[in-house]
Amino acid sequence: MTFDSIITIAAFCCYLIFMLCIGMYFVGKNRTTNEYFLGGRQLGSWVTSMSAQASDMSGWLLMGLPGAAYLSGISAGWIAIGLAIGTYLNWLLVAKRLRQYTKTAGDAITLPQFFKNRFHDESGWISVVAAVFILVFFLFYIYIYRFIYRNVSRLLVNNCCMLLACGFIMLTRLSLDKGLDKAFKQFVIVAAAAILSWLVPFIMERFWQLYKFQWVYAGIGLAALLVVWVAGNESFGAQLSLTVGGISIQPSEFVKISFVFFVASMFYQSLDFKNICITTVVAALHVVILVLSKDLGSALIFFISYVIMLFIATGNWLYLIAAGVLGKGATSIAYTLFDHVRRRFTAWKNPWADIDNTGYQITQSLFAIGTGGWFGMGLCQGMPNRIPVVEKDFIFAAISEEMGAIFAICVLLICLGCFIQFMMIATQMQAMFYKIIAVGLGMEYVVQVFLTVGGVTKFIPSTGVTLPFVSYGGSSIVTTFLLFSIIQGLYIIKRNDEEEMEEMEAQEE
Repeated sequence: MTFDSIITIAAFCCYLIFMLCIGMYFVGKNRTTNEYFLGGRQLGSWVTSMSAQASDMSGWLLMGLPGAAYLSGISAGWIAIGLAIGTYLNWLLVAKRLRQYTKTAGDAITLPQFFKNRFHDESGWISVVAAVFILVFFLFYIYIYRFIYRNVSRLLVNNCCMLLACGFIMLTRLSLDKGLDKAFKQFVIVAAAAILSWLVPFIMERFWQLYKFQWVYAGIGLAALLVVWVAGNESFGAQLSLTVGGISIQPSEFVKISFVFFVASMFYQSLDFKNICITTVVAALHVVILVLSKDLGSALIFFISYVIMLFIATGNWLYLIAAGVLGKGATSIAYTLFDHVRRRFTAWKNPWADIDNTGYQITQSLFAIGTGGWFGMGLCQGMPNRIPVVEKDFIFAAISEEMGAIFAICVLLICLGCFIQFMMIATQMQAMFYKIIAVGLGMEYVVQVFLTVGGVTKFIPSTGVTLPFVSYGGSSIVTTFLLFSIIQGLYIIKRNDEEEMEEMEAQEE
């Protein structure tokens, strides 16, 4: 053993003994666990802030940031700048209010305990939901996902969990007076969908000939939409769902996936004019059936996604121009044929003219957004339940009212970040089949987000679609999980191919 090793071990032992002495000295001064964890609320602001920052960032600053700098160079400096700005804003906007709320909530130590005390939940359901959510998604989902798939996109997983957390918080708050039934149902669906999503990258890795089943995708999609049109349940003037065994299912959500796979399969096999015409006719049948079912929001998502996939596959601007003209004509026809479209358009154009009837939903949404301001009124401090179907189409208004515009904008930025990563993955894919799948799913996702937020903020007429991962709805949650899992599968395939190429090059050298 060298002299340097002896010095290092001695220093470590001295440090350990010193820490033990501090613990033994203060052990008699803490009479309760609250005093131990909270320091009897006698620590000053500087000590508290440094302690929190050390607990939060010590591991990252020691290994994470140097590792990022080693891999990417000086550009990693932006990470440190972003962390510094985020930390400052956290302490400026959140820390003081959170400290006050924890004191009001009975010196809550953990998040489940905080939610339970803060919202006076005697049943204990909030604590159970919060604890189980933390266990499932921070232990099982994030870490097991990364264990199963070495090259998984951590950014997509983290964004997924962040959006789900926002959704659970708002659904729990909105269903407090209803026994948390919707929040609990959503959690069960999310847990099942998360487990199911683990299988998708595995299937994509091993069944690479998925492009051969184009007519299976088309047949399943058209059949499902036809069944809804003929025997579907009507909701807000549109036929959207089927009831099977007491469970309501919205087939159009799942057809989004089969639709993209059908188009990608057709364009992968051929891009001649005849094949494009056949594909367009079948795609148009999807849209027409949705229009006949009065599900115009989904019809618009299908239409825009197909146009973009067609443009990416062919690079022909004439298709975009033709689609624009066709879309304008279809909008005029829908306005003429459907009463609920005219009512929504009228409510969007001037909701204040009939504030107690057709304009009630959008005006309440605008009131909620305006009342919340930049920083929000705080959970359970607003009145989001005044908005009809707030847990579905208008949950973004509830977030804006109680969380604030800054938080709502951050949610939008997370959604935008997901879309950008979808497109980046699409550009990296060599096979046209995979490229079109990534583009199509990405467009379906971002168009749905745009329609939801645009309708809530009166930017466009309301279309009745949900905010992915955030709104209440089993079919939407499962479909979004599948969508993200397919993108993960593409990312994993690309990363695995890159590693194989690097290994082959290394062997050749």
